[in-house]
Amino acid sequence: MSQPSTEALAAANAIATALANPQPWTAEPPGSGLVWPQSLWAGAAGIALLHVERARSGHGSPRTAHTWLEVAASGTLTAAANASLFFGAPALAFVTHAAAGTSGRYGHALDRLNDAVTSITRTRLAEAHARIDRGERPPMREFDLIRGLTGLGAYHLRRHPDRPISRDVLSYLVRLTEPLPARGELPPWWTTAAPNGDPSSDYPHGHGNLGMSHGIGAALALLSLAVLRNVPVAGAKEAIERICAWTDLWQQQDSAGLWWPGLVTAQQVRECRIDPSLRPRPSWCYGISGTARAQQLAGLALADETRQQTAEEAMLATLRDPAQLDQLPEIGLCHGTAGLLQAAWRMAPDARTPQISDELPRMIARLTAQLAHSTPPGLLDGAAGAALALHTTGTGAAASGWDACLLLA
Repeated sequence: MSQPSTEALAAANAIATALANPQPWTAEPPGSGLVWPQSLWAGAAGIALLHVERARSGHGSPRTAHTWLEVAASGTLTAAANASLFFGAPALAFVTHAAAGTSGRYGHALDRLNDAVTSITRTRLAEAHARIDRGERPPMREFDLIRGLTGLGAYHLRRHPDRPISRDVLSYLVRLTEPLPARGELPPWWTTAAPNGDPSSDYPHGHGNLGMSHGIGAALALLSLAVLRNVPVAGAKEAIERICAWTDLWQQQDSAGLWWPGLVTAQQVRECRIDPSLRPRPSWCYGISGTARAQQLAGLALADETRQQTAEEAMLATLRDPAQLDQLPEIGLCHGTAGLLQAAWRMAPDARTPQISDELPRMIARLTAQLAHSTPPGLLDGAAGAALALHTTGTGAAASGWDACLLLA
């Protein structure tokens, strides 16, 4: 593990100070002008997570964290069909659990939120199993991290890994990887939609998504984390192996190192070829930041040293390649430098490749330099997420386990 960085902590402190006052979020009704407070992606819930992490680590005010939690819970909290890890009751449950830790605080609120999230998850699981029973292909929103069951599973694994609901989500992910009847060479998680989740003439036969935000990479990470935490789920290792066998088909090599595409189309499957120009930028959502960590976790879960080494070498090559880094002009966790920094920080202590730690100071300097540009305040694409990555590298710890929502840990 790299040493804590005073430069990173100072930058995180400056952002947190700028985001300490929630007044702009309380001046207007929820949803008017600003994004919904209960959004973990871009709303008050994501900013609350920053202040929760600071309070848990002893670098911030618990009162500020509590105030932001209250703002995140303002208005009508949704537990409807659009609720997910990043919106509604599950988002608030994740942040509130991070705030409570083992303190026993927020117990009543957490119980109510958890009941709501469990009910949402049970409904989604019933729909997913019915779809599999019909032999149909899944919509992305069924299983992905941002909107689907992998995201709900990330919450349950973090909150109560020993409860049946956690094992039930993981068992569904195992079933997601099992072949559908008479479906040919495409994997069972292949979706008939475009990458935005909607049908499109640009993707007449759908696509296979490898990413962490909307693809099978998140399922790979969650199943691997469950195995590493000794959560008993029948078939979990076999499911990991099935996912890895497919992602291995699409592993690419160029002068800059190893990489995986963010998605694969039916035409690319027929041609067995990915054009080198389609290498994704090294973001968390579709690029090396997420994919390499998922592959490293799979290697650890399977005791597959070659897979682990491959993932780490891909990350190291990216960290050392200015051309790849220049593709991340944004600061955010999802599309920008903060996501790469946080993924590298998480990979470093698990790595058989110790040089990853050596690259973190340069990544910190790069991110702090990018902070001069105007940016939104939210978690995934904004200042709060950048501050969390900098705070984590600045203190050398993620006290609240905040990056479980990214499935990096």
